[in-house]
Amino acid sequence: MKTYITQSGDTFDRIALRELGSEYLFPEIVASNPRHRLTLIFSAGMSLQIPEPPQEMIYTDEPEWLEGDGDSEMTELPLGVGAYG
Repeated sequence: MKTYITQSGDTFDRIALRELGSEYLFPEIVASNPRHRLTLIFSAGMSLQIPEPPQEMIYTDEPEWLEGDGDSEMTELPLGVGAYG
């Protein structure tokens, strides 16, 4: 965790965007600073704890419907059949 010193007019979502890369992560900052949970707009000079940004989930296995190269599943439609026929 790191410490952030607020600037006049800061809000949780603005701090989250600047420090964590997304305003949608403001609940992470609120959870780390419960005594300020009711603060809407910060005055200058307040000290907040900023958690590490959450790690992205990385999936290594393809879902069953994505397995293969797709070529074997493709079949040729006879002329006159399909969206343009």
